[in-house]
Amino acid sequence: MSPPQTTGLLHGNGLLLAAAAAVLLLIYLIAVRKLNPFVALMVISLGLGAAVGMPLKSLVKAFEAGVGGTLGHIALLLALGTMLGKMMAESGGAERIARTLVATFGERRAHWAMMLIAFIVGLPVFFEVGFVLLIPLAFNIARRTGTPILLLGLPMAAGLSVVHGLVPPHPAALLAVTAYHADIGRTIVYALLVGLPTAAIAGPVFAKLITRYVCADLDHPIAKQFLEADDPSRELPGFGITVFTILLPVLLMLLGSWADVLATPGSLANDVFVLFGNSVMALLVATLLSFYTFGKRRGFSRDTVLAFSNDCLAPIATVLLVIGAGGGFGRILIDSGISDATIAATQSAHLSPLLFGWLVASLLRIATGSATVAMSTACSIVAPIAAAAGNTVHPELMVLATGAGSLILSHVNDGGFWMVKEFFNMSVTQTLKTWTVLETLISVVALLLTLGLSAVV
Repeated sequence: MSPPQTTGLLHGNGLLLAAAAAVLLLIYLIAVRKLNPFVALMVISLGLGAAVGMPLKSLVKAFEAGVGGTLGHIALLLALGTMLGKMMAESGGAERIARTLVATFGERRAHWAMMLIAFIVGLPVFFEVGFVLLIPLAFNIARRTGTPILLLGLPMAAGLSVVHGLVPPHPAALLAVTAYHADIGRTIVYALLVGLPTAAIAGPVFAKLITRYVCADLDHPIAKQFLEADDPSRELPGFGITVFTILLPVLLMLLGSWADVLATPGSLANDVFVLFGNSVMALLVATLLSFYTFGKRRGFSRDTVLAFSNDCLAPIATVLLVIGAGGGFGRILIDSGISDATIAATQSAHLSPLLFGWLVASLLRIATGSATVAMSTACSIVAPIAAAAGNTVHPELMVLATGAGSLILSHVNDGGFWMVKEFFNMSVTQTLKTWTVLETLISVVALLLTLGLSAVV
């Protein structure tokens, strides 16, 4: 369905200036005035539509259509992914993965093990959840092996951050997959090709270098709390069943992407592969399996599993509202003609959609501090431009470029910045030298690898 034609007050460069002013005002309201991001996005969206001359009677309807269109898919993914992550956390599945990989890699390469642990565990959970889930393991491994905590903690943070921005079925990455209409299977493959070396460079390699100049210790209340809570005798789920449960959505999505190769198009088998390869169905199957593998088999009652699955949904309400408001903002951009004006300007400037997506997401991330806000808003702005570019750019690579931009330069307006600072007992300066540089490395390295990949696919 094509967007309605408007008889706006502004045209061409006037629309672009209005959009730029709206984004700057959005940044000001969130970063400086500390206005709730959902409220800020809603106010700016409606104000922008009115300012450029959209019919007032259709303004709220356009915003609502954008919110509904975005949340129709994403809400399901966030809910199911959050339940899966909650079950993994409560069952001890994350701890099982950590113990097994550290034992396999050995103490001298524990920092590489922590990166892989975070990469796997981070798939179904948001960065903050994964960080809190894994930080006790990092503290206890550091105490047991005598390894500097930053040498373990920074690779862990890098793995979680890369997955957050780049790798489906993480909800944030799936948001971009939906916006760009990317193929989920190819996106996963490309994300692994870009994400693993990115996490290695920004994680273990960078951590090995920076720990020569920045040190942190375990002698602070937060670390002691987790060290005292360590229970090495705790019965944990098996490594194989834990990894299988977590990676099942990825496997199902890959099967769905390759359905036409594995079975004749139109056949029952092909339809089954496509059905279970859908991201919502894949996460539903994995979540149901987790109720057994991480629930019943661990001795949890049905009432307990129900409590886990109910309790974990409340914290994602704010995230859902922000993502939905980002979709509403995108719809205003389309219906007002701003997207068409942006496409025309981008084409005349011959700016690569990949670079444009990265740049827009980077600016929003630096200003707002939220990777999720940066990604959702940038996708709304850039998706029409990527669509207009046609076959000249792969939508899967647009996912990676936008995700890379959304991770750059975390600083004092980012909750993750303060989480890393406090848990590792660092000063602001030390956090800027470690965490902020790490995030910027992820963003730049991932962009360069994505550009390189675009030259060969």
